Amino acid sequence: MKLAILATLLAGAAAFAPTTPSIRQSTAVSESKADLEALAAQLNPLVKFYDPLNLAEAEFWGASNEATIGFLRHAEIKHGRVAMFAFVGYIVHANGVHWPWPMQMDGAPFPTSNNPPELWDSISDAAKWQIFSVIAFLEFWSELSTPANKHYMAGGRPGDYPDFTSGPDGIPHPVPFNFFDPFKWSKSMSEEKKATRLRAEINNGRLAQIGILGFLAEQCTPGSVPLLSGVVPSYSGEVMAPFSTNVLGAPFGL
Repeated sequence: MKLAILATLLAGAAAFAPTTPSIRQSTAVSESKADLEALAAQLNPLVKFYDPLNLAEAEFWGASNEATIGFLRHAEIKHGRVAMFAFVGYIVHANGVHWPWPMQMDGAPFPTSNNPPELWDSISDAAKWQIFSVIAFLEFWSELSTPANKHYMAGGRPGDYPDFTSGPDGIPHPVPFNFFDPFKWSKSMSEEKKATRLRAEINNGRLAQIGILGFLAEQCTPGSVPLLSGVVPSYSGEVMAPFSTNVLGAPFGL
């Protein structure tokens, strides 16, 4: 089930994975406010461009406006992808779907609760550190800037992810699949279809962010999301605390 969901989500993101350098260069990158306004009209013809904080004219950390827009575009795409995984994962776990084998090496089974935040709380800290270690590596890899992959704040494409290739720009051992387009589904995809899928991914990511926050808001404050009243169970824990104990408490006195 989870592999099928993963493949579905990666299919949309595969539009970022080019097959040749010429295709990579021909895909437009929104680097100015005018580009954002044009993109916004395509994403939502009713709302169009909406920037109440005037971020499209900002210059973060002394970088150029183009670099700042690249940062903001990449941040939205990345948060949208995480939210899509979270939203689908929430529904999967809320319905009791899990792998048929034990959860841990000591034979401990998967918990049977249908309350996703409680399921996370029941995972051991060792397992959580493994999850965060993988996330940290993926985050590190996504920030690489090499001759084959420009950083999104330095002329690269927001949302693009460096390939897991061997050699000077990759990891020093063979990797059978890349993070995006592992099955080469975008090999014959037209530029128009890629652009359509990229826009769909952004819209789906925005909707998923609203969805997962709605689930958690209703769980922590019953009645805050009337449409979900009685649909999701209540949760009395702390959804923003990844560990059951404060790992920063001892060294920082928190």
